[in-house]
Amino acid sequence: PEGQDHWARKYAYCGGAFQSPIDIKSELLRFDPTLRPIEVQNYNLLPNEQLTLGNNGHSVQISLPSKMYISSLPQRYTAAQLHFHWGSSGRPAGSEHMVNSKQYAAEMHVVHYNSDKYPNMSSAVDKSDGLAVLGVLIEIGEFNPAFEHFLKFINGIKYRDQKVKVPGFNIRALLPERLDEYYRYDGSLTTPPCFPSILWTMFRNHVTVSRKQFLTLATALYSSHAQDSVPVPLNDNFRKPQPIDSRVVLVSFKEGKYGRGLHGTLTVTSPLTRKQIVQQLLVGDLADLADEGLYQLLPSGAEKLQKKDLKSQQSESLAKYKQQTLNPSLWKKSQVDHSVGKLGLAEGALCYISLEHKVFQQLKQSHTENQLVQTLRDSVFPELNLKSYLE
Repeated sequence: PEGQDHWARKYAYCGGAFQSPIDIKSELLRFDPTLRPIEVQNYNLLPNEQLTLGNNGHSVQISLPSKMYISSLPQRYTAAQLHFHWGSSGRPAGSEHMVNSKQYAAEMHVVHYNSDKYPNMSSAVDKSDGLAVLGVLIEIGEFNPAFEHFLKFINGIKYRDQKVKVPGFNIRALLPERLDEYYRYDGSLTTPPCFPSILWTMFRNHVTVSRKQFLTLATALYSSHAQDSVPVPLNDNFRKPQPIDSRVVLVSFKEGKYGRGLHGTLTVTSPLTRKQIVQQLLVGDLADLADEGLYQLLPSGAEKLQKKDLKSQQSESLAKYKQQTLNPSLWKKSQVDHSVGKLGLAEGALCYISLEHKVFQQLKQSHTENQLVQTLRDSVFPELNLKSYLE
């Protein structure tokens, strides 16, 4: 009742980190050549495959059969439902995500859950790798025949909790023609409980609906029950942009209006593999990653690394670290030096071994008992290791 600014009182995650939606600004973008085109399977449904169209009080939702899935992610993400966010007849701008502060008329979310790891949507919804959502920005323009497949039934769900059956249709036709150009980032549900569990794929290209089609969505529905004495219109059901929280937005394309800013950008690992890296680094160092053959988790260009290469690089880092400690001006230079070394690692970055050496020496000076030193080492180094990698 008090609106989105008060969600966090009852749902703590809504006031937490990595929330969605965001304003996708040019300066956040990092080109990642490893991002493959999105591939969806079994999206073309037959008319005898009935779907449930419903009004849940805050959106229009269509249930989707479990045979639909995304096949281009490391794990299978099975479709569960799709729904919409929109503005109002007086102010059409109602998309949740913005691109360079431009807000579109509406937005569609096709929600999938990680069926390789979780048995259903409710089990996956609060897990960090639980959900993947395909987001489509919608602008007012040409008539869209694909949207008619459900809009013509909308009067059957005017009020909250009303549902109707609709014949199956080609869900792929609701998506943009090109599925190879998109923005990718880690985020959250945009409604309570706001779990930060979504791998977001926002398509670069929008789709259009006619003004009449948009007004059908924006004016025909109520968020109140049929028996309520005062009907409450269902519109402006979008969450405002959330803080970026030092996230980057990976993009699958180089050309176009953002081309100049994206050329030569450091390649960043995908959000899914970054989660794997963090888990690995909490129990070992970069050399351990190489030992286990997990080259794909290392920064770009490190495919041929062997443990000895990492150790020799760490020794160089240690020498550089000592030099910088003695000469602060060198340290300043290294802090702004963003060139990339032959191993694909930032040249000025402290490696695990230099952090380990520094802390270990400090501990040995203040504590003579080896057991205490070892205990402190076990507790502090995973954190230092993680910071070293992120640096």
